[in-house]
Amino acid sequence: MKQIISDLFRQIHGRAPSVVTRAPGRIEFIGNHTDYNGGTVLGASIDRGVTVAVAPRTDGKRNFHSLFTGKTVTLAAAETLKQHGEASWVNYPLGVIAAMPAFGLSAPEGFDYVATSDLPTGAGLSSSAAIELASGLAFLGLTGRQADRETLVKIGKHAENNFVGVPCGILDQGVSGFGKANHLVFIDCRGPRFDTVPMPAGAHFWIFNTHTKHALVDGLYATRHRECMEAAKALGVSQLVEARPAQVEAAQGKISADAYSRAKHVVDEIARVGLAVKSLENGDLATVGGLLTASHRSSQNYFGNSTEELDFLVDKLTTTPRVYGARLTGGGFGGAVMALTDESFGEDQAKTVAAAYEAKYGARPDILHMLTGEGAQVL
Repeated sequence: MKQIISDLFRQIHGRAPSVVTRAPGRIEFIGNHTDYNGGTVLGASIDRGVTVAVAPRTDGKRNFHSLFTGKTVTLAAAETLKQHGEASWVNYPLGVIAAMPAFGLSAPEGFDYVATSDLPTGAGLSSSAAIELASGLAFLGLTGRQADRETLVKIGKHAENNFVGVPCGILDQGVSGFGKANHLVFIDCRGPRFDTVPMPAGAHFWIFNTHTKHALVDGLYATRHRECMEAAKALGVSQLVEARPAQVEAAQGKISADAYSRAKHVVDEIARVGLAVKSLENGDLATVGGLLTASHRSSQNYFGNSTEELDFLVDKLTTTPRVYGARLTGGGFGGAVMALTDESFGEDQAKTVAAAYEAKYGARPDILHMLTGEGAQVL
């Protein structure tokens, strides 16, 4: 990958890059919308991601080139306004630049920049966090500064929250930053505290990308964020992580139906994360699979971030042999379903599921067999 993007960089900018970095996408394993509620979450960094190459300039110009669009966006170092239209992808590295001073780090002035990705868009695999972390590492390399892994993760989250405008928690950046092959990343978002949990041998991830709408900036994510804050207030806690299941059930009928539903999902989901960690440590993938499916049903019935298409895939997958469980992955409102399978589940079974989906909806989902991968790194 380093050689490929270095060759592309030479073609576009006429010279070699001085720094090349890569950050992975992530699978949200379990812990849907728990992160910004102070809860716990499990995710896996995957073997696909975003690669960034940079080299310094002395004229103060910043040339952002994306292999996604095939075009270059040129900005002066003093230009830090949010971009729109085809140039809107620049908001991710630009947001990182805007965030760096808040962490005592200076941003580079002029540079040439190229980004490429082997992550499918709209599949809920968090290409946004991957480009933020890859960009952060690249900019640190240009300035010769060092930052620990947690600071890099926080810079990415700051960019997403304050510049891009998505009120996400730390799940996406945390998993991309702390990922490790053959492990899941556990995050206690109150610290935040990061740890890894070994993935039992023989477990495989399959992603079914529906290509249905998945645009968090459109407001649905922000709406759920606001509803969770309102639910916490109605329950008399500062964050939903502080509420207990019995407390939520006792409030049913006394708080709004939306507040109850959002709180129930989040509080129960945090409990499912804890059970999943214990089951993984015991190598009990059958129990883990049941927790994944229960997570989806909660998203479907209480959090309102599933769709008919995602529900169909989960229904089909959970009645397919050699599938432990399935759930939507990512923010929801479209996107993709993740299935946890044993090693004997293969392309033929996946294609049968995809064919059933196509027969019902007239479009075939992409099938992605994912492996775990390493976290953000300089190549």
